[in-house]
Amino acid sequence: MRKKLLGLKFSEFTTNKSFNFNRKKILRVLPEKYLLEAYKVISNWKKYKRTPLINLNILSKRLKINNVFYKDESKRFNLKSFKALGGAYAVEKIAKNRKKIIVSAATAGNHGKSVSWGAKKVGASCKIFISENVSNTRAFEMKKLGADVIRVKGNYEKSLKICKDISKQKGWKIVQDVAWKNYEYIPKLTMAGYSVMIKEISNQTKHYITHVFLQAGVGGMAAGVVCGIAKYFKKIPKIIVIEPEYANCVMQSIKYGSLKKVNIKKQSIMGGMSCAEVSLVPWRILKNAVNNCLSISDKYVPQTLAMLAKKKFSNEKIIAGECSTPGIISVISCCNDPLIKKKLEINEKSNILIIGCEGDTDRTLYNKLYKIGNQKLKNYD
Repeated sequence: MRKKLLGLKFSEFTTNKSFNFNRKKILRVLPEKYLLEAYKVISNWKKYKRTPLINLNILSKRLKINNVFYKDESKRFNLKSFKALGGAYAVEKIAKNRKKIIVSAATAGNHGKSVSWGAKKVGASCKIFISENVSNTRAFEMKKLGADVIRVKGNYEKSLKICKDISKQKGWKIVQDVAWKNYEYIPKLTMAGYSVMIKEISNQTKHYITHVFLQAGVGGMAAGVVCGIAKYFKKIPKIIVIEPEYANCVMQSIKYGSLKKVNIKKQSIMGGMSCAEVSLVPWRILKNAVNNCLSISDKYVPQTLAMLAKKKFSNEKIIAGECSTPGIISVISCCNDPLIKKKLEINEKSNILIIGCEGDTDRTLYNKLYKIGNQKLKNYD
């Protein structure tokens, strides 16, 4: 890694003035019984095994950090994404003891794939709504799992609206990872599924995690992980939320102390994170539990993805989708800024956790980004 590469910069950084991590309050929003039940059910699924916790030893040495751990969700069942823990689990729970059920969901890709997989497992019919921004590759993956995929003109928010409207008319059961008024149970199930990652991590290392860098779209994964931390970690780490620079709804909401919808002027290449509004239940958790928020540019994604594959950060080759790169980009960016590094208390004793939330779930996009990133790396040599 050349100094020029380590010149990565975040776009914006903010501190949460309302920070107050309270285990009891967090576990009142998403009760402990949800987390325990999710782990019990998911750990008994066929072919379940915990995903690897990879030590990015080359990166940690370069940044003079004790450890940087990467939770590799590309190995999660055959779905290559942490989303396998959420939508599929929710489908199983709501389909139990029902003879015939049709489930529906709106998705940018991975959630819909999880719902499709879950529906196939329990023999349910499945309707998936996608926006015009979702690739044909992702649509094909859901069709392969038996889903009826319906493409909608407009963005993700439009696809969700149409999903809700048609599902209400048809009597389909919506399995969404986004909560709204009077729709909270199923999003809570998906978040409980995501907490399984932290249950696994608590048994994968004896090091106390000091910092967790968490991607956020609507906030479901971040909130699920925070709940897992509240339940399974003895010591509470600093929690830093990462978002695309044009879709930083968590940051804006935390900055103003209330839910803020952002106007996305440019869709991020990190499609699963390109969201305009924080989900209701995650917001109740994140608004006090997050220490800091930062946003990043898309331009750093290709070379980060390529560097993971080319063993530039660890001794292992890592296949990481575009939404798996923000943690690494953010850690490097924070370490490049002496004032922020000091503020976050990142030092030689730090044990940082990054969630590698997906693999090459869109193989076409992955290949395109890898080619761009690999070319950029050649320019550094």
